[in-house]
Amino acid sequence: MLHIVLYNPEIPQNTGNIGRLCAVSNMRLHLIRPLGFTITDRYLKRSGMDYWESLDKHIHDDWESFLKSEFAPKQLWLFTTKSDRIYWEAKFEDDAGLVFGSEGFGVPDWLHEQLSEHRVTIPHANKEMRSLNLATSVGIGAFEALRQISV
Repeated sequence: MLHIVLYNPEIPQNTGNIGRLCAVSNMRLHLIRPLGFTITDRYLKRSGMDYWESLDKHIHDDWESFLKSEFAPKQLWLFTTKSDRIYWEAKFEDDAGLVFGSEGFGVPDWLHEQLSEHRVTIPHANKEMRSLNLATSVGIGAFEALRQISV
């Protein structure tokens, strides 16, 4: 199983789209609080549509609670703009967790340090652009990991 880990997501539509991706791909979704919305947010449910209720989702109060969870992945990879290692150079394994930061702030420095050996980036042709949309980034990373795991 592949895990998608969203650290402090802010935009319900992104999380809803990611939830839908996880549901149709049999991936587990982890949401790390604080969230920028409530789980009952209509935008979240609209984006996730009827997939939200069948989604394998876990909501954690903080990073430590996530790490201690019986549902936590064995391996973690941080997707960030602060890495030179391209995501297709990573060796994803079954039960890997792909970690993505919030739309506005990414992840804190201490988490970058904690996952320093497992940080990857999605390359950009236009270096003046900051980053891709969160849901797009998750889709790119998830399908590369799924491709590697299923080979």
